[in-house]
Amino acid sequence: MGPLMERVCFQLHVRPDAVEEYRRRHGEVWPDMRAALSEAGWHNYSLFLRPDGLAVGYLETPDFAASLERMDGLDINTRWQAEMAPLVRRPTGRRADQSLERLPEIFHLD
Repeated sequence: MGPLMERVCFQLHVRPDAVEEYRRRHGEVWPDMRAALSEAGWHNYSLFLRPDGLAVGYLETPDFAASLERMDGLDINTRWQAEMAPLVRRPTGRRADQSLERLPEIFHLD
């Protein structure tokens, strides 16, 4: 059996006028970005997007805080976040990945 995995669900808000562009860009995630996420501990990662711009993400990781920290210093992540910045509603001065609103898990069925 592998390491214990933390299940993480989060939401963020895509600008309603940018939903289609956000969807398009996530259909073409750069191979280096995909590799960086995997190497940083993001496993079984999915994004879901409502037409009004609500995006919900789910991933499994041994340590979410450590995974975010590993991504934080990577050039590929800096470039990706710059590409996503105009599409996501976020507090001034914060990147999209710093604007994730984590949702608490209240039920799980194996």
